[in-house]
Amino acid sequence: MKVTAAIPALLTLRLALFATSIPHYIKDDYQLASAVTSFARLKEGVFLSGKGIDPYTGGVFLHSPILLALFSTILPLSNLGSALLWSALDGLTAWCLVSLWRLRSRSVNDRQEALIVALSVPLFSPAKVLTLDFYRYMLNPYTLLPTLARSTATIDTALTVFTLLLACRKQTGPALLALAALNHISLPSVLIVAPVMMILRDSRAPVSGLANPSPGDDSNDKSGASDKGKEKEIARPVKIWAGFLMVVEWATYVGVLAFGGRVAIGSWSWVWRSWGTVVTMSDATPNCGLWWYFFTEMFDHYRPFFLFTFSAHPLIYIAPICMKFKHDPFYAAYILLGIIAMLKSYPTLADAGLFISLMPLFPETFTYLRHPLPTFLLHLHSALLMPLASHLWLSQGTGNANFLYAATLVFGLANLAMVVDAVWAGLRAAFVVEDGEEVVQL
Repeated sequence: MKVTAAIPALLTLRLALFATSIPHYIKDDYQLASAVTSFARLKEGVFLSGKGIDPYTGGVFLHSPILLALFSTILPLSNLGSALLWSALDGLTAWCLVSLWRLRSRSVNDRQEALIVALSVPLFSPAKVLTLDFYRYMLNPYTLLPTLARSTATIDTALTVFTLLLACRKQTGPALLALAALNHISLPSVLIVAPVMMILRDSRAPVSGLANPSPGDDSNDKSGASDKGKEKEIARPVKIWAGFLMVVEWATYVGVLAFGGRVAIGSWSWVWRSWGTVVTMSDATPNCGLWWYFFTEMFDHYRPFFLFTFSAHPLIYIAPICMKFKHDPFYAAYILLGIIAMLKSYPTLADAGLFISLMPLFPETFTYLRHPLPTFLLHLHSALLMPLASHLWLSQGTGNANFLYAATLVFGLANLAMVVDAVWAGLRAAFVVEDGEEVVQL
């Protein structure tokens, strides 16, 4: 069965699961729906807004005002309507992943060296990698369960992959608009602003450059080198100006959406209640991240310092990742999405699920992954441990918050192992070694 033909079948399976009692039991699970992605909180905000009450007043509704406006007007909140919407979002994400794979594989010449290793293993043939990419998303519990819980993290995932697809197709205006919308509803996604703009500017992206780490505009032809050098000197100011205009366009979209939020709510209170919550961790509801327990136990005197540290920490990775993978900005975006899943204040399983689902787009790195089995076992261990620790603490009362936080630390370690392994594999793909040689990490 062709991958695209399997999408309706798997969407039908999702709708069938929506008809069971599973969504009712998992709708409030902290692993699937955080304080800023909970469907129940979204419905509460829509209800308050319909009664003429500021939805942010009670501290329950923390979503973007754009989502509030959409679900108050055109998007459904009913069981059937929301099931259809969330299933359609998963279908859109799966289609975008298939399209991204085809775009990234469109030029054998550009990535021939990168695929030598992948094509030498029958399991990693292009057709099988495409199938793996599709089914890894559609059947992955990390993406399936948040969808059944109607977590708005599914919307974030769909918009993220759609933004990457538009950028890879060089549709600058739509890509920047989608990026601004993504940043508006999910503030941590600002980490991928730089690589998305790099994808738009790189003529070779999204074709793999991991095995040939040179900018897309470079040429190996040495004839007329001086003339080409002059052309590059002339073109550099043009590229800088084009990049500046791109930033201005993105900032304009962000500003328009922010003002749209002010119109929808009637005030600017949403900025502090929505974006501010992500930065200040004002709602310490347990989740599968690293922030909640730390700031629950934190003395108020030290809280501002550590809030600044935790918020600024993810930002320091943008420049080194983008510079190190400037020859493949799509891979830089992939790495930064893994960092978001690991370090954001309100993560869910969907964030790690997105990173895992994007992994098959880079088959040239498979051979160089150093510890895939321990990483898988860490995820398996945390997936079993987090529900158990939560049950012992919140249901039976025989445990405490330390149990749950220890389980979330294992989950964080699993995400860290994925990101570190992906960084190493992406860098290692650039080295060709002879028999008897070995690349080591110092």
